[in-house]
Amino acid sequence: MKKIGILGSGIVGQTLGSGFIKHGYQVMIGTRDVGKLIEWATAEGDQAHTGSFKEASEFADIVVLACKGTAAEAVLNLAGARQLAGKTIIDATNPIEETPPEDGVLRFFTRQNESLMEILQTNFPDAHFVKAFNSVSYLRMVNPDFESRPTMFICGNNEAAKKEVSGILNKFGWDIEDFGLATSARGIEGLCMLYCTIGFRDNRWTQAFKLLT
Repeated sequence: MKKIGILGSGIVGQTLGSGFIKHGYQVMIGTRDVGKLIEWATAEGDQAHTGSFKEASEFADIVVLACKGTAAEAVLNLAGARQLAGKTIIDATNPIEETPPEDGVLRFFTRQNESLMEILQTNFPDAHFVKAFNSVSYLRMVNPDFESRPTMFICGNNEAAKKEVSGILNKFGWDIEDFGLATSARGIEGLCMLYCTIGFRDNRWTQAFKLLT
C-alpha cells in the first residue's frame, strides 16, 4: 500500500487520516504543531505518524491537501515543491474567505472564472492535483452510510493521478464522476458553497450529492 501524507491537522485531516489507516495505509499528518495530534496518533496506533509538512511530503507516495484554502499555498511551500514533484495531490480545499457567510452563502476569495486548484496547479506545475473531498462534511467522507453510494466529483490534468484517486474513493464508498481537466474545479469548488448553504440555513451537515443520469 502506498504511504499517505496529509497536509493539515484539523478535523478533515484527522478524519481522512483515520480513514486511510482503516483501509490499510500508513499515514503521516503534517502540521506546524505535532502536539495537536498526540491523541489522534495514540488512538490510531503504529500506522499513524506525525511530523512537519516537509516530513509528511517526503514520507508520502500520495499527498492529501486538507488545510484551509487561505493557507493552502503557504502549506505547499512548507511541504516543498521538490518533495511534491511527480506526486498525486488530493486537493480537499476550498477558497473560503475568512469572513462570515451572507444569508448562509459562503464568500470565496477566487474570481468567478478561476478556482483555487487551478492556482495551486499553476504554482506547483510538477505535482498532479486532483480535486476531491471538498463537497462533503468530514462526517461523511469515509464510507458514508446512505441507501445508495453518493457521488464524489473529481477533476485534474493527469489521468494516472485521477485513476489513483478514483481507486481510493471507491474503497471509501463513493461513486466517482470525472469532470475532466483542472478547469472544472471552478464548478466542483462551487459545490462547497451550495453544501454549506444547506448547512448554515437548516443546520444539516450530513447530506451528500448524488448524480443521476
